Amino acid sequence: MASKQRPKALAKPQTPAKASAPRNSTGDSFFGWDGDVLVLNVLGKPAAAKDAIGKPKGTQLKISVTAAPKDGKATDHMVRFLAPLFGVAVADITVVFGQENVNKQLPAVFTDTAPSSD
Repeated sequence: MASKQRPKALAKPQTPAKASAPRNSTGDSFFGWDGDVLVLNVLGKPAAAKDAIGKPKGTQLKISVTAAPKDGKATDHMVRFLAPLFGVAVADITVVFGQENVNKQLPAVFTDTAPSSD
């Protein structure tokens, strides 16, 4: 009789190692503050029906943009979409990595207009 294997989605999770290090520079969150810099880990969705900020997915925030994923244009569009929402200039948001990838890290520099963490 053949044994049935459990589907991967239902596989027993492995126990984490003792006091494992955070997965990225923002820890186990999709964002983190480094002084006046908001570091945002993004899972981008290009060619979407509308520009929108979605829900966190693990250590990333899902952000959809209407621009096509060609030559980093979707990432550029994402930065222009986020800047007014954060109340910063487009030049205050950089792309650390992921210019032409769905996985991105976007630090945004805040000055006197930093949003309250309350």
